[in-house]
Amino acid sequence: MTFKDLNIIPPILEGLSKANYTNPTPIQEQAIPAVLAGRDLLGCAQTGTGKTAAFSVPIIQLLSESSKGSKAARHIRSLILTPTRELAIQIADNIKAYSRYTDIRCTAIVGGVSQKVQERALNQGADIIIATPGRLNDLINQKRIDLKMVEILVLDEADRMLDMGFIHDVKRIIAKMPNKKQTLFFSATMPPEITKMVKTLLVDPVKVEITPVSSTVDRIEQSIYLLENGKKQNMLNHILEDKSIVSALVFTRTKRGADRVTRDLSKINITAQAIHGNKSQNERQRALNNFKSGITRVLVATDIAARGIDVEELSHVINFNLPNIPETYVHRIGRTGRAGKSGMAISFCEKDELPFLKDIEKVIKKTIPVVKGHPYPMTGVPVYVNTDKAPKAAGSKSAYNKSSAGKPAKSKANPARKPKSEWFAKSGQTNNGRSNDGRPSRSNDSRPNSGKTNSSNSSKTSQFNRSSKTRSDRAN
Repeated sequence: MTFKDLNIIPPILEGLSKANYTNPTPIQEQAIPAVLAGRDLLGCAQTGTGKTAAFSVPIIQLLSESSKGSKAARHIRSLILTPTRELAIQIADNIKAYSRYTDIRCTAIVGGVSQKVQERALNQGADIIIATPGRLNDLINQKRIDLKMVEILVLDEADRMLDMGFIHDVKRIIAKMPNKKQTLFFSATMPPEITKMVKTLLVDPVKVEITPVSSTVDRIEQSIYLLENGKKQNMLNHILEDKSIVSALVFTRTKRGADRVTRDLSKINITAQAIHGNKSQNERQRALNNFKSGITRVLVATDIAARGIDVEELSHVINFNLPNIPETYVHRIGRTGRAGKSGMAISFCEKDELPFLKDIEKVIKKTIPVVKGHPYPMTGVPVYVNTDKAPKAAGSKSAYNKSSAGKPAKSKANPARKPKSEWFAKSGQTNNGRSNDGRPSRSNDSRPNSGKTNSSNSSKTSQFNRSSKTRSDRAN
């Protein structure tokens, strides 16, 4: 099948040809006709399978056809929301390439840079804007952007956009748009939580699922290094001694970690730059461009940039830290093995990350091969094995305690022991001169001339009282 078979108009076909697009990918084959037909769409496909063209091409065509012969001022008729600046800029570049022979204009609205340039682009008129939620909300609040004419809404990387961190921003933006519009969801992963939002935002959507949920690309060779704590940087340095690794994208969990890895690599003369949320947009774009051009050998990134990095012929992705969300692993390694090419995904795992590894393997339904024979092997029993055994050990200990506690309890429970009144009666004494609880009454104790017998009885009473009190305490 070719793009021409999908009823794409000639100007867009020419743009696709100029961008070296020949045949549509599976998600493009299924999504483009549905979008052209005006249907809402829920698309699930692995990263690197062509989702951007799957929604961009039909949007350009729909907007081009509806604006023919119109001399009205340009309004924002399509909004594409993305989670990261890099992804927004990448989509904008692609749309400009696809629409170069049409009348459609697009611009990217992202944070991290001065908004003056973006304001000028909006004043000149834009049919499509590709935006991150933060900067878009700022411009909406400043009344610089009007979304009342939006006809098509796209949420790219919908799973990230609709998680708890973005949901309120997305809802505020959607509230500024018409109720009647075409809505497209595209995502590399499809967690169950997204279903609730789909029911409220999509109307009778066409579902396009090219691969199983959260599956990983088969052509990516995956491996895991089980490392002793604190040896990840040493292992990374060791791996990068291999000069055949021309470029590597390294993922860390934190911004500070990304900066630390970058500094340590620079110390051994490996060119590296970091890209994360604390960097300005210009710094991030410069680092990405240096990496793409080969000036920088290693790009160290946090997950915020994971979905916006598209580097051709990237051979290696290295997970310096395993993500605690399995779907994030899919996105990370999806940076390599793109457009039919092969790639390698290497992950480092310390003891406290072993539960993350189990979760990842459960989601991707594969066991990641463990690399052996490296200089920094993990020692000791894995953490999750200890955790699994802990309940048994606790149960065993509890059973022992119950057993040992039970034996003294049986010896204390003496059925032959008699009440105090029977003790006193057995000793040949009566209750005369005693209170009801068996203690000597004050009147008897206060008699100065009670005689020898009384004194002997008083002594015996005191002895019995102390004995009964002691035995009573033991019983309790």
